[in-house]
Amino acid sequence: MSKAQTSESSPVLKNFVPYKPKRGETYMNEKQREHFKRILLDWRNQLMQEVDRTVHHLQDEAANYPDPADRATQEEEFSLELRTRDRERKLIKKIDNTIEAIAQDDYGYCESCGIEIGIRRLEARPTADKCIDCKTLDEIKEKQLRT
Repeated sequence: MSKAQTSESSPVLKNFVPYKPKRGETYMNEKQREHFKRILLDWRNQLMQEVDRTVHHLQDEAANYPDPADRATQEEEFSLELRTRDRERKLIKKIDNTIEAIAQDDYGYCESCGIEIGIRRLEARPTADKCIDCKTLDEIKEKQLRT
């Protein structure tokens, strides 16, 4: 993964400004929903630009090397790039679903227990659909099932 790329859990967005809640402000008001929608759209646009760069890279770099080792290296590089793009394609779908949840005023609340997920957690992981406690419990259960 290059420095410009990020993992699903840590989007690096240009021009990101953390939300500063005002005293007495209601959770997931219009301003907050707009803030998260903007984050998600920016993240989605960055991912789409990566997809475009990959397509151009694959087209530009596609060569039929006479040396089998060079061909294998190129194929492995392309395979890794395509796997990364496939993960990002799934992430784009998750971002789209999250944007839809914002539009339906169903964003920012844990899908398991219904409590507020929290502004800081959502800024760190805008597609989060569970509070930290429920997510931790899910991870513990998953770990126990694997052992």
